[in-house]
Amino acid sequence: MENPLILHLFTPAAQASPFDVNMAYDAGYDAVVPYTGVTLADVAGLTRDAIFSRGPKRVRRTGICIGGRDLDLALDMLDAARGAMVPPFAVSVLADPSGAFTTAAAVVAAVEKHLRAKHDTALTGQRVLVLGGTGPVGTAAATLAAQEGAIVELASHSALGRAQAACDRIRTRYGSSVQAVQIDDGSAAKVVARAEVLIAAARAGVEVVSGALLREARALLVAADVNAVPPAGIAGIGAMDDGAPVAAAASGKAAGIGALAIGNLKYQVERSLFQSMCTSEKTLYLDFRHAFAKARELTQAGR
Repeated sequence: MENPLILHLFTPAAQASPFDVNMAYDAGYDAVVPYTGVTLADVAGLTRDAIFSRGPKRVRRTGICIGGRDLDLALDMLDAARGAMVPPFAVSVLADPSGAFTTAAAVVAAVEKHLRAKHDTALTGQRVLVLGGTGPVGTAAATLAAQEGAIVELASHSALGRAQAACDRIRTRYGSSVQAVQIDDGSAAKVVARAEVLIAAARAGVEVVSGALLREARALLVAADVNAVPPAGIAGIGAMDDGAPVAAAASGKAAGIGALAIGNLKYQVERSLFQSMCTSEKTLYLDFRHAFAKARELTQAGR
């Protein structure tokens, strides 16, 4: 094949993500080459190997994707790859650790869509509770919601210290204010009761909001659950729900968004970002902000 589209997938993990490999092929890449155990110090050398092996015109048919699970490390790797470019030898780079940036973008854009459609309001000023907030999706979603002007609380079921550490990282790196809260038997009802938006981003197969807790959710407008593995992270939300009523919520007006509805939007976002890398005449450096802009564009177009 002459001038194939090649994607180099850098990850610090022991294995590359099969999801990312599939997505890249579906988006149009002819070959996807994974590199595992990649350190930050490795990125510049790998990037230069990728760019100097093709001429200035053919190099545009090369791309880099950065995976892993650590959001800050992925962004540091993105910066390192960008710094290694030697124009006109330069390629586009997407950072999406564990798919967290595209998933978080899809969650927040879907929440925004249903706040607008069901309640004629915006995300700005809403009290958002992110459960499982210390994981990559939860941290990215909390950051995006805070940047859109929401009042964000980030919770960890394991320890308040973990939640506080995540909030400190968000504040230091992104300049966004997020408040750490503890969810336990004594505090859960009070914390859920004041939330207008719930985002459940805990690990697969763990229910973090029970039907009993939903009966305390007197202010709830939208609840979104990224967990596609039974049981649901939020009781009563179906995986395909896309604005269906959350019957158990005390507010009586909450819209539920299930994991597969979020996943469908995430799929479109990631595929669109990969496609833009394949076709753009400019060199692109894409992170969670670009993912959210694309997710918002898709939801506003009714997709």
